[in-house]
Amino acid sequence: MAYDCSFLTDHLADGQVSFGDDDRDGHAGDWGTPDDERVRPDAVCWPESTEEVSAVLAAANEREVPVTPYAAGTGLEGNALPAFEGISMDCTRMDRVLEIRPGDFQIDVEPGVLGSAVNEAVADEELFLPPLPQSGDISTVGGMVANDASGAKTVKYGEVSDWVLGLEAVLADGTVIETGGRAVKTSSGYNLTDLLIGSEGTLAVVTRVTFELARRPKQIRGGRATFDDLDAAAAAIAATMQAGVDVATIELIDPLSTKIANAYSGTDLPNVPTVFLEFHANHHVEAEIEACREIFAEHDADRFEMAAGDEMDELWDARRNLANAMIAYDPPRRPAKPGDITVPISHFPEIVRYAKARGDEHGLDVTTFGHAGDGNVHYNVLVDPNDEDELAAGREISDAVVQRTIELGGTATGEHGVGRGKREYMVAEHGEGSVETMRAIKRALDPKDTLNPGKIFPETAEGERLRIE
Repeated sequence: MAYDCSFLTDHLADGQVSFGDDDRDGHAGDWGTPDDERVRPDAVCWPESTEEVSAVLAAANEREVPVTPYAAGTGLEGNALPAFEGISMDCTRMDRVLEIRPGDFQIDVEPGVLGSAVNEAVADEELFLPPLPQSGDISTVGGMVANDASGAKTVKYGEVSDWVLGLEAVLADGTVIETGGRAVKTSSGYNLTDLLIGSEGTLAVVTRVTFELARRPKQIRGGRATFDDLDAAAAAIAATMQAGVDVATIELIDPLSTKIANAYSGTDLPNVPTVFLEFHANHHVEAEIEACREIFAEHDADRFEMAAGDEMDELWDARRNLANAMIAYDPPRRPAKPGDITVPISHFPEIVRYAKARGDEHGLDVTTFGHAGDGNVHYNVLVDPNDEDELAAGREISDAVVQRTIELGGTATGEHGVGRGKREYMVAEHGEGSVETMRAIKRALDPKDTLNPGKIFPETAEGERLRIE
């Protein structure tokens, strides 16, 4: 249904509200939303302060108009799609670095700040924010907090949630709250910070983030290793983690992914299973490298080479571009659904084998790559979207991989959030009791279900809302 959003002009200035088709089309989904599933909001707004966010949410809540927070639109699970129309609240104009406290290793930023801009702001202090995702140069911190994002360095440094000390956020009714603080630990009250992180804009709109920072390591080394066999590469990664080698990044790409990356980036990586590595230390980094080299040799690595500086960046080029490379490779074939599973590290080789085997059964290519050190596998089933049989097979393969992941004690979504794409797995992964507890929290904080409705919960796939009637 269409909503009357004319009240927005009572709270925001000219240029901060649009009812135009181009702006509405531009906010009808995110990067992972298929064209036939996009939904145009009735209006788009660009608040520039916490006060404006509060005023808009209060007015919308009073009128029961849905509001979907929008960041950079780089999500893969339809998190920013305005499923029930209403308002798309674009927070990208709230892009100020508010304060840097280098002595405390802290920074305060607004939600529209890009991840890379955080690192640029603290570079002169020899500090950085470690958990940024691969897309950190095009993704905002608001989106990262909303999805509890993570990236290549999670294996050493953890997720975004591990680096958030506090938040300022606005609830559905316009109430402004502050969670956490500047202390690095607290046992005071409910942990509202962690409650809001990963809630995908369904509980509140974040308007300020306080991040903890890390000292940039003095020694950074990177490189790659190649194998003849994908299973051996996966086993080498699991063995490295089980041995406690201090690696900052350890990524796997399979032969098909390497071929696709080469075609897109103009690189000349051998079309074999390849592991990308990075080590961070202040002392004795070579000892960790040698420990890793020995383990890889025990798993029959063909080549193990390290680099630094520009040469290291070149080695990583192909991996960074893989998401776009998948789209450009062999049109009209495209990924059927984005795969973002994570398993306990001991099961990493098994889930890679399983994904490949399901693809072979259906005669479809399945690419596997990702942040292997923490058990995260990104997989894509390549299908012709105009071929209904291939599309159905692709979805069947993806579903089987996710179900097997959950059976192994893993998760359906390691870093991209639930959104619309992973709603059906919530009960299988968490149990009905836990999901109902999540519903109770949602209803308590947003009884009219105006904040990003249609996400996370299984029943929303059928159009139900989580209202208190």
